[in-house]
Amino acid sequence: MFIENAWAQTSSTSGDPFLSFLPLIIIFVVFYFLLIRPQSKKQKEHQEMISTLELGNEVVTAGGLLGKIVEIGDQYLQLEISEGVKVKVQRTTIGSLMPKGTIKKG
Repeated sequence: MFIENAWAQTSSTSGDPFLSFLPLIIIFVVFYFLLIRPQSKKQKEHQEMISTLELGNEVVTAGGLLGKIVEIGDQYLQLEISEGVKVKVQRTTIGSLMPKGTIKKG
């Protein structure tokens, strides 16, 4: 009786399509500078470090083994982790290059 019909309101604002994508573009730019770019830079530095490995370098593997390189192959390295104890590891598992003299003979 006294109830009025509810009519849907029409949208009177027709926004710019660029402005509707602006937050998505901003999020992508932030992700690029905070996540993607630093990770690719770190990966490039790691590849460069792996390609410059030489006999006698002291390295730490991703698993935490500290050893001296005694043999270098295309895919694998042989590390001497103690006198007479040698292990074969993949080149990509080398985590970091240590300064000479880190391993002390004793």
